[in-house]
Amino acid sequence: MSDKNQRYDVVVVGGGAAGLSGALTLSRARRSVLVIDAGSPRNAPAGHVHNYLGREGTPPAELLAIGRAEAADYGAEIVRGNVVSAEKLPDGFRVVREDGSAVHARRLLVTTGIVDELPAVEGLAEQWGKEVLHCPYCHGWEVRDRAIGILAVSPMALHHALLWRQWSDDVVLFRHDQPDFSDEEYEQLAARGISVVDGEVAALEVTDDRVTGVRLTGGTVIPRAALVVQPRFTARSAVLEALGLRPTEMEIGGHVVGTYIAADPAGATEVPGLWVAGNVANLMEQVVGAAAAGLKAASMINMDLVNEDTRRAVDARRTPFSAEAERQVAERVLGDRRHGLQETSR
Repeated sequence: MSDKNQRYDVVVVGGGAAGLSGALTLSRARRSVLVIDAGSPRNAPAGHVHNYLGREGTPPAELLAIGRAEAADYGAEIVRGNVVSAEKLPDGFRVVREDGSAVHARRLLVTTGIVDELPAVEGLAEQWGKEVLHCPYCHGWEVRDRAIGILAVSPMALHHALLWRQWSDDVVLFRHDQPDFSDEEYEQLAARGISVVDGEVAALEVTDDRVTGVRLTGGTVIPRAALVVQPRFTARSAVLEALGLRPTEMEIGGHVVGTYIAADPAGATEVPGLWVAGNVANLMEQVVGAAAAGLKAASMINMDLVNEDTRRAVDARRTPFSAEAERQVAERVLGDRRHGLQETSR
């Protein structure tokens, strides 16, 4: 790839649900599209995608393979790699990959997602996406009626406990390192039959790769089959920061739960020509929502390009004898003879 001969209407950075949905939409709009995907989807540890109408229970890798094939069928190019930098140009963007290759994009759609930063509890990361969970709509059905633990790491712990109670009547809230609850909060927990365990959590107990309990620092083990934890959601924003954008902190109840890149409802950022979609712009977006966001951003990008194409056409029509118009006519009529070269016969 080189700046000289690799030019696209749109370069999509990130090949998850949002990015592939955007690429599919733009390719069907007859735009030239390149998707650059690092190959590290956030939901890779999960066994299946849920609440995605028509694709319920599909493994994440299979869903992405289907999406790549669909986008490629309409002409999108999809390559594996990391984008290390991006530069705003007068006529678009220059996007550079880790191998040094660069491409030019008239418009840029960034769908790099977020990173789930987990508390430093032994065994937690190894079970993430399996029996260490955070979203009941993604995984609640799979652990229904089982012994569920809630690890308090933020003021949202009470909310999580009451929410997960919908899926099981055996819910235990581990207060861990959080302040004590108020009398009103204890009343709510008691009314729903949710027990509270004091003391800091040290580790998960795991047998044959299955969670069996939660071990406190004092050595007590509380039998549990699943543990719910609130990670910190951090935007993968390096490319966006190179273009002048800065992550915005998201607070819930006065507690920072993560960072995201601010954009309008269609994903347009304050940098002209740059859109975002998926979790990098919305921390709470699920897979089906990310795909919908990619579609919405792509439709706005195409309209933006249509407007630019129209302006250029109007300018060309108003100035029919411009240098560019002369060049095009000479190329069309004279071919190589425009350089003073003619083929001679022997």
